[in-house]
Amino acid sequence: MDAPLKFGRQVAPPLESDISFEPAFSISETIEMLTGFLRRQYPIFVFIISCCLALGLVYLFTTPPSFTSHAMLLIDSSKVRMLQQEQAPLGDIPIDTSQVETQVEILKSENIGLSVIKELKLTEDPEFVKPGGGLWGHILGAFSSSEVQSDTALTRVALGYFLGKRTIARVGRTYVLDLAFTSLHRTRAADIANAIADAYIVDQLEAKYSATKRASGWLQDRIRELRKQATDADRAVLDYKEKNKIVSLTGPSSGGGTRLLGEQQLEDLNAQLGTARASAEETKAKLERINEVMQKDVTDATVTDSLRSEVINRLRNQYLDMAAKEAIWTARYGKEHLAAVNLRTQMTELRRSIRDELGRIAESQRSDYEIAKTRVEGLERELQKLVASSQLTNRDRLGLSDLESTAKVYHSIYDSFLQRYMEAIQQQSFPITEARVISSAAPADRKSSPLTTIVLGIALVAGIVLSFGAAVFREAIDQVFRSKRQVEQKLHAPCIAVLPLLTGGKLPDRTLAARSGDLLSSIVPAFSSLGGGARPVQDPVPASGAVNTAQLARTRAPLQGSRPETALVARRISTAQPIYRHVIGEPLSAFAEAFRSMKVSADLAGSRIIAVTSTVPGEGKSTISSNLAQLISHAGKSVVLLDADLRNPTLTRALARDAKAGILEVMNRQVALSDAVYLDEQTGLRFLPSVASSQVAHTNDILGSDAFKSLLEGLRKDHDYVIVDLSPIAPVVDVRATANMFDSYLYVIEWGRTRTNLVEHQVSGFPEIQDRLLGFVLNKAQIHVLERYEAYYGKNYYKGYYGDKYRYSG
Repeated sequence: MDAPLKFGRQVAPPLESDISFEPAFSISETIEMLTGFLRRQYPIFVFIISCCLALGLVYLFTTPPSFTSHAMLLIDSSKVRMLQQEQAPLGDIPIDTSQVETQVEILKSENIGLSVIKELKLTEDPEFVKPGGGLWGHILGAFSSSEVQSDTALTRVALGYFLGKRTIARVGRTYVLDLAFTSLHRTRAADIANAIADAYIVDQLEAKYSATKRASGWLQDRIRELRKQATDADRAVLDYKEKNKIVSLTGPSSGGGTRLLGEQQLEDLNAQLGTARASAEETKAKLERINEVMQKDVTDATVTDSLRSEVINRLRNQYLDMAAKEAIWTARYGKEHLAAVNLRTQMTELRRSIRDELGRIAESQRSDYEIAKTRVEGLERELQKLVASSQLTNRDRLGLSDLESTAKVYHSIYDSFLQRYMEAIQQQSFPITEARVISSAAPADRKSSPLTTIVLGIALVAGIVLSFGAAVFREAIDQVFRSKRQVEQKLHAPCIAVLPLLTGGKLPDRTLAARSGDLLSSIVPAFSSLGGGARPVQDPVPASGAVNTAQLARTRAPLQGSRPETALVARRISTAQPIYRHVIGEPLSAFAEAFRSMKVSADLAGSRIIAVTSTVPGEGKSTISSNLAQLISHAGKSVVLLDADLRNPTLTRALARDAKAGILEVMNRQVALSDAVYLDEQTGLRFLPSVASSQVAHTNDILGSDAFKSLLEGLRKDHDYVIVDLSPIAPVVDVRATANMFDSYLYVIEWGRTRTNLVEHQVSGFPEIQDRLLGFVLNKAQIHVLERYEAYYGKNYYKGYYGDKYRYSG
């Protein structure tokens, strides 16, 4: 079970040593840490998860089933737009998302809920005005008041329940709304879901009708006012025109509107002037082009009028024909040929005739230009006169424009309000809304709540979360030693053994002890002859367990100041409390194997005087001292056990209650050592008790004296091992006073009780003890709990190898 750790001759490294017991981080260590955490805390997980699942089951069995029905409502404005006079040019205009959300909020309003409650008389339904069904409903009903409530109070109660069970949601990004209601009855849920849709449609119709009616009444009054205002404005315009003698023209020439006579004349005259100026400029351009052609004497030059002149076209054709003939004759007979000369003369005459014709055209254009110029000048004079007369009229037009604008505005507003009034009348006569039911609610086939899978799943998740939190909290506040690894990591020293909690003792098995003694008697001499370090046992303990004086005299070395061994037989160690010699009663148990581990560690360290101490009283150091001494003595070694806890001699009260003399009397030489020693008849263990008639004040000076040191050295010479049971470190300083008197120390820690910070403080505060520390012993471990911290301490871990022989007993 507890194989000793390998270390050198130095008993225990100091806290500042380079030796580290902390393992390096790795994935396997992390997994082991997590599995260890789950293994240690699995009762918390099982308990809390079981409680949560039990609560979930209670909820499932006590909560009445609920049923949910759904009605689908479509928000569609296409039917309304078909009745409007102005249609969208490219199909329906989509409804804004905010408009759909607005309709959702309207459906969620209390107005719709009150309508449904009134329509279906839900105030008379116990589901809506009384606590819910099931166990909780009966509990709440027992504590609720039995007073008769008013109609208003019942309506508010029913409305609160209604709003809690109603669900309005938009289906995705569509214009479809899901109206759901949950009830304890299938048909009731469907009826209420349909009633919500109907109430919403009726509410929309009433809202539209009321708004249209109010708008129609207001529009009628406003139209009458606007009609009177427009008539008054028109009359003011006519009166102003008569007063200022302003004549207006109405007809096609005024563009369908009303214009003044002076404006019309000015506009016409301005148009004529523009036309005359354009004609004069055109005639001038033609005249200049003809003059340019005549100056350059270009025969084939073209102008607009020359192209229209038949004379010029005929002369030009003749000229071109003669030019072609002249070129042929010149090329054939020479330039001076008479025919060529005649042709050239005729060509010159033709050019002269063309030029004369052009001159006649030029004179005609010059005459047209003068006429156009004269007309322009006349129109300009008339325009100046008309402008001068119009300036006088414009002064009077300022007031007329204001009056006409006012009249026009009144007419426009009047027409607009009249159109709206007609539209309102049409909408009032068509009772339709933008919503319609596309799927009516039907009774649900299965219940909507409570769902067994979801409830148990939530309970399971809640249980896992709560149990994990509780386990982490429990780990955080658990500041005690629970495992061998924890001792080594925190204290940086080996943990030699882990001892189980003994809940009851057994009397020594003398047959098993005798067989063990016979076996040792045959094995130990053989090892001694091979150079072993163990002392041979001359005479083994008899099978009967009886010890006589002669055998003791041969087997054990004589004590200082010894008397006949018959006195030792009379002073026998008490066996009334088997827990102090449990290793003899169960020599093949894991408990005994742990003490063998302590002995092997002491042998490897060369320790013969071993002191056993602890941090506080009650950790089991006296039990460990006695069992260690019994085990070594039972193995055939000469062992003496000292009770050096002078303040609280626990071993003395357990093993030698009737002792009259002890370690103090021996040190003061009042009693011989042999007269104070007690003997165990079965194992041959010698015990030196501690007897104090009253409380001793300076026990540290006694244990630190030369007399106590001489006593230990004398016992070292006469015995193989000296086991000393010291007092705890924390309450008294006796252990520190004996720092240099022992070969090594065994430090006992109580499993699951001793605080880690207290042990760390005590160990680090005594460096002289650290240097001689053999190791730590974790005592009183609850094995069924310990195996959750370190699996190899389980009772079945070694069963496949050693069976029932290797077991934890207690």
